Amino acid sequence: MTDLTTLLEVGGPVAALGGGAAYARAKHPGVYWSTVGVPISTARLLSSYGSVMEACGLTVAPSRLRMLAVKATTRREVRPVPPRRGIIRPTSTGLRLRLRLAPGQEPADVAASAERLRHAWGVHAVYVTTVKPGVVELRLVGFDVLRRVRMPRKVGAGFLQVPVALREDAMPFIRDYRTVPHQLTLGATLSGKSMYLRHLIAGLAPQSVALVGIDCKRGVELAPFASRLSGLATEPDQAAELLPVLVKEMEDRYDLIKARQGIAPDTPAEEITSDFWGLPESERPVPVVLFVDEVAELFLVATKKDEERRDEMVTQLIRLAQLGRAAGLYLEVCGQRFGAELGKGATMLRAQLTGRVCHRVNDEASAKMALGDIAPEAVSAACAIAPERPGLAVAGDTSGGWSRIRTPYLSLGKAAETCREYAHLVPDLPVLRPFRPDVPVRPVETPGPAVRPRPVTD
Repeated sequence: MTDLTTLLEVGGPVAALGGGAAYARAKHPGVYWSTVGVPISTARLLSSYGSVMEACGLTVAPSRLRMLAVKATTRREVRPVPPRRGIIRPTSTGLRLRLRLAPGQEPADVAASAERLRHAWGVHAVYVTTVKPGVVELRLVGFDVLRRVRMPRKVGAGFLQVPVALREDAMPFIRDYRTVPHQLTLGATLSGKSMYLRHLIAGLAPQSVALVGIDCKRGVELAPFASRLSGLATEPDQAAELLPVLVKEMEDRYDLIKARQGIAPDTPAEEITSDFWGLPESERPVPVVLFVDEVAELFLVATKKDEERRDEMVTQLIRLAQLGRAAGLYLEVCGQRFGAELGKGATMLRAQLTGRVCHRVNDEASAKMALGDIAPEAVSAACAIAPERPGLAVAGDTSGGWSRIRTPYLSLGKAAETCREYAHLVPDLPVLRPFRPDVPVRPVETPGPAVRPRPVTD
């Protein structure tokens, strides 16, 4: 009887602890990983590192000097040598460690065994990145970070850089306009494309940059951010007037760069430039980011007159995509559907858009249009996005690399409030004054009748 009572007294807390761990793993995976997952995975990695590397074929024959030393000191069998392991660094989402590759190994050998390493060490995923020649970093992710997106607290984002989403390897996805000047973003209805656009505008609002929008859905997507926009076109006719103005602004900036080139012969070489960012800061105009929402509306035509207008607008967009980067003009083209059937110039415009972000789409052709020419294996990943995960997307660029990302939730009211907060940063560009949107004035709440205090009596 005494033994049974003791067993119950001990088993109760153990069961409660196990139930609490199971609940934390399901509802709060970050807390579970920090308290339970880190020590378990670290112990598993340390105890099985050599055998796992040998099973994955990542070991090499020891050097002749090592073989002679082992035979001279001991009589045990000389085993293959795994890559030299660095210090294990725990993070809030996983583990990191560096491996020094043995002679004859390459990072692709480790990357090919990532799935085996994941199962052997009991983590959610393993990613391999090259640090320098002969050294790779293993990034072990303990749980699915895209299920509940939480952006890192500290993100080193600079000018024209916006941390807009979280990658599947727990690293922030930063939209860098200096590195990837133009981008195509596709997504069906309720796929999270609008949320992605909100993060971009809210992230650029505090920066010294001119934001211009073309939203042919009567402005329902971009009108809430009117207080921070330097120009907004809500109809194809207005877009047909706005695009030539931007092309003229681009040409004027090229004239400014040419004037800077034609300087005196004794000018230092570092002051001679053929690029917008090479101009002195006192002479450099503000960068311009053009957001085009529902780009298909610019391609659709109903009459012969509309077809002429469409050709002009598409030509101007292509010119901005080809020449705008060196003049400080950047494009963010968004849409639900993008294909060659939109008309002349569609594929040519796509070829100038370096970055690609594909949310859930309704047909495989759109995914192929977005990712097929840069990373064919990413097309199947984009087509496998479930409707239950809005904001999930596949991001890539023309270098061939791609990864899954997910945008955290940002309410429309909060993004609009951010734009109103930084409305004073709207640059004064005379050419865009006719297109400056009207900002509705908030109604002033009139105070109610004053309430007279009652005297306190006995």
